[in-house]
Amino acid sequence: MRIGHGYDAHRFASERQLVLGGVTIPDSDGLAAHSDGDVVIHALCDALLGAAALGDIGKLFPDSSEEFRDIDSRILLREVSKRLSAGDLSVSSVDISIVAQRPRLAPHIAAMVEALSSDLNLARDRLNVKATTTEGMGFTGRGEGIAVHAVVLLKE
Repeated sequence: MRIGHGYDAHRFASERQLVLGGVTIPDSDGLAAHSDGDVVIHALCDALLGAAALGDIGKLFPDSSEEFRDIDSRILLREVSKRLSAGDLSVSSVDISIVAQRPRLAPHIAAMVEALSSDLNLARDRLNVKATTTEGMGFTGRGEGIAVHAVVLLKE
């Protein structure tokens, strides 16, 4: 077994659409990023790559490359999944914590689980997504952005 942890954070950007866990969240500012800004998938990719000792998302998909400008992060996740399979690794479980004061995410969690489990070819009961606030503390609490922690377990 191998364990990996990923973390990512992005600030809000009013001119962008908010995408989290492969799901478009209506009526909310998006996140500033080179790609689509899906901070959930970015943290998940880092956790998967870390567990597999394959570096990180910036190494694989550099923000200096025009190829990845505004790319759908689900494409990146599917590529990471292919690399795991090529290394005879499979995902056993995923646990994701989204830290955000806004927007309210509970109505979108099931759709995120569906999208992510589909991209990883993983049973839905092996992938958990939850959201929390920081009760007004820090950059997430002030509503400046969103942070995400992801923990994964891989099988060899």
